[in-house]
Amino acid sequence: MKQVIVFGSLNMDLTIRCERMPQQGETVEGSNFLNNPGGKGGNQAVAAAKFGAPTKMIACVGQDVFGRKLLEVLQGYRVDCGEIKVSETGQTGVAIITCHEGDNRIILSPGTNHELKTADVKEVLSRIAAPGDIFMTQYECEQNTVLASLEYAKELHMYTIFNPAPAKIIPEKYYPFIDLLVVNQTEAEYQTGIFPQEEESCRQAIESMQRMGAKQVIITLGSRGSIFNSGESLYSVPAERVEVVDTTAAGDTFIGVLAACLSEGRELEESVRYATKAAALTIMRYGAQQAIPYRDEVVQI
Repeated sequence: MKQVIVFGSLNMDLTIRCERMPQQGETVEGSNFLNNPGGKGGNQAVAAAKFGAPTKMIACVGQDVFGRKLLEVLQGYRVDCGEIKVSETGQTGVAIITCHEGDNRIILSPGTNHELKTADVKEVLSRIAAPGDIFMTQYECEQNTVLASLEYAKELHMYTIFNPAPAKIIPEKYYPFIDLLVVNQTEAEYQTGIFPQEEESCRQAIESMQRMGAKQVIITLGSRGSIFNSGESLYSVPAERVEVVDTTAAGDTFIGVLAACLSEGRELEESVRYATKAAALTIMRYGAQQAIPYRDEVVQI
């Protein structure tokens, strides 16, 4: 089994439910307040680790109560935190999440997630990465560092997975460093100008990103599952039908379990099916990392 190395964000999620979203200048009552570890990078690392992959995290937190808690929880899920930097001056990232009728809206303060620079990530990868290991990153860290880290990971002959979220343009020169690009519909439209909905528009969006250099592309379609390419063919995997409670970490769970399956040498289609099951279990629970299922839960459905 190859190791999964995640360069990404660590945030403390402050989540509250409401009966309706407030209008401008309005205050509404909330309930079910949760204070729990999150961040796309952390969530994806936890998902990979809970599925059984040897997982290491490259990240940065502050010397504050949130930073200490994030490290404690990651270690509890057996994520290797030896390469997580503790900033002397910065504050740990925070996400404010409001949940309404199974949907969520997020305001993010990146904090120390933007402290790591290209030289920092390269130094770590040069020590811990081996050819064939999986490198996974997102866009919640400093953009130039994220893109340069993808390029360097390919220099080290790693397999790269990129989730360009929150949505920002990927400069075309960096597409060839992406082995697997995972986007939702909004992110796909942001990169291509095509909103993927039915099969033909999905094909057009995937082919557009392939022409720019991405080797394989997965588009997640929410309640309709996902669609991806293998060579010139398209394959789709339907979503599991479950009761939606909280969608906060569903996408991150999908990507983390996908990486874990690929680290075991599974084919992409089988990996997507396991990732889909894991995401379904996640949205049946409240929270982020605490909602992510373990391997034995996933394989039983």
